[in-house]
Amino acid sequence: MIRNSFSILNGIGEKLERRLWRTGILTWDDFIHAGDIHFICPDRKVLFDSSLVTASRKLEERDALFFARSLRRREHWRLFETFRDSVLYLDIETNGYQPDRGGYVTVVGLYDGFDAKCLVAGENLTADNLNRELSQYKYLVTFYGTSFDIPFLQKTFPGVKFDIPHFDLCFAAKRLGINGGLKKIETLFNIERDHEVKGMDGYDAVRLWELAKRGKEEARRLLLSYNREDTVNLQRIAGILYDRLKQSTGIEEHLVCGLG
Repeated sequence: MIRNSFSILNGIGEKLERRLWRTGILTWDDFIHAGDIHFICPDRKVLFDSSLVTASRKLEERDALFFARSLRRREHWRLFETFRDSVLYLDIETNGYQPDRGGYVTVVGLYDGFDAKCLVAGENLTADNLNRELSQYKYLVTFYGTSFDIPFLQKTFPGVKFDIPHFDLCFAAKRLGINGGLKKIETLFNIERDHEVKGMDGYDAVRLWELAKRGKEEARRLLLSYNREDTVNLQRIAGILYDRLKQSTGIEEHLVCGLG
């Protein structure tokens, strides 16, 4: 999808992007090799060509940081397929309070599509460990992380870097007219949870943490299991939402017609 995306260019929005597709200019190479594009002035065309040449090189180099800066945040979803082999799915639990009222992160769940792990407060949850994990990946997926998980982590762990492209599934769903929290969307997409944590929510996570602090090992195990389900299920939701977002752009209609 990213090579079909002209919204990476400053001054080109979704409407102009669709207009380019309708004329048969479906990829960056199509644009660069096109002669005159009558609705884009020649001087801008030259600048756009240069920008797309740079973007192509950066994509070959898999320079995720370049695209995190050059692509509007709401369009970071377009990079999902490109960096699908280097995605970190992340979800946090807290003690139920905001950082300025004594709040802190209790668990950070991490999943890369193969292995799931949890960083736990008082054990292995540190800024260094978080940065070490983040540095291994090129793409981040969360649910409502833009507004909650990431700001919370940045306030409680100063120095943690979130500079890779970020696909926030909550806002992607809203863009498609799908409202509700993670559990509601899981149900909508027929994603089942393990029976022992099915029906649990964030309030249960706070309660389990309090019990775990008192040495209740079963509470700790259930908390980590709950967080793992939160984190792992992001992968399936991301795939579904990416496909629907791509379909919503209309690009597939042009590709099917054999225009590119």
